[in-house]
Amino acid sequence: MHWASAVSVEPFLDAAVEDAAAALRAQLGSTRADLAMVFVSAHHSAEMARVPRLVASALAADVLIGCSAGGVIGGGREIEQRPGLSLTAAVLPQVRVFPFHVDIAAVPPGGDQPGAWERIVGVPAAQHPDFVLLSDPFTFDPEPLLRGLDAAYPGAQKIGGLASGGQERESNALFLGQDVHRSGLIGVALTGDIRVETIVAQGCRPIGHPMFATKCQENVLWELDGRQAVHVLQELYEGLDPADQELARQSLFLGIVMNDNQHEYRLGDFLIRNIAGMDPARGAIAVGAMLRENSVVQFHLRDAKTSADDLESLLRCYRADRGATLPRGALLFSCLGRGMYLYGRPDHDTEAFRRQLGNVPLGGFFCNGEIGPVGGTTFVHGYTSAFGLFRDRTE
Repeated sequence: MHWASAVSVEPFLDAAVEDAAAALRAQLGSTRADLAMVFVSAHHSAEMARVPRLVASALAADVLIGCSAGGVIGGGREIEQRPGLSLTAAVLPQVRVFPFHVDIAAVPPGGDQPGAWERIVGVPAAQHPDFVLLSDPFTFDPEPLLRGLDAAYPGAQKIGGLASGGQERESNALFLGQDVHRSGLIGVALTGDIRVETIVAQGCRPIGHPMFATKCQENVLWELDGRQAVHVLQELYEGLDPADQELARQSLFLGIVMNDNQHEYRLGDFLIRNIAGMDPARGAIAVGAMLRENSVVQFHLRDAKTSADDLESLLRCYRADRGATLPRGALLFSCLGRGMYLYGRPDHDTEAFRRQLGNVPLGGFFCNGEIGPVGGTTFVHGYTSAFGLFRDRTE
């Protein structure tokens, strides 16, 4: 397995494609790529229809997938707020790549019919595929699809992001082969001698202590450990230092433990969701997720330092677990709210990746939402950096 990644900041599309493709040809030699991924900044929005043809002319690849982007990541660099084009390619011996496109009308009712999903993807569950997924945020809700894929392919890894750069319906582009889609979701299923591992850095730290959601209804949290939720939060707030109190007024979240069998919790065990609103008179807190009674929850805060520490810790743990066996290639799907907007400088997350994992080829883009698993279930996230790490299944 051989991966390569490059980025170009050439302002003209033809030159940008040739620039990035030349760098990949130098890395891959004469070997034809089995999979190529292209991410194109919105500065080239008027020419998105030309992207597949230009890439096909410049780089030999069996399958092309990609999308428009608010910012691009390639060659271990993050390009934001200026023209950018990222091109990543992989030579995948003994791997089969199955591309597919899904419109919202094709999603099976209920979303969880395994046979229907096998027909859509074109891969039986017995082949144990992993997935890279790219969705349009204006025309396709990926949550039912993710539930369906989790049901049809339990244990499979699903990683990806929501296209960005466009500001309205049909303003984003999804590239699949020679086609440019303006709606739906595209993806590839990967089978054979390949394994996808994931790191989902949600960028939060816990405050207070874990509690049981003793009374809740849908997304409304009424009681924590038998007390009104708002009163519990108010008590927690009053015990914070002034800096954290200020942060709690701006960046407060609820973490939900996804594994009911756990008794100790660490980074990555919580699904982080927004606090959508509060009703002090009734003591209720609205959360951006459906809640289950007696699930374990904990309040969290997010800021630049917390996000940086969270990512560094997760990458360090991954490296410690894998030892000297590093991935052959990686994709990074990072929120538009991270990058320069959060850290005040470019390349923060890619530099952290290199510190821990070295010069593994890394491509990707800045997303309108990030797709990745927490506790064995796949979700759409916000303010997250979700990594897909690719290695031989036999390693």
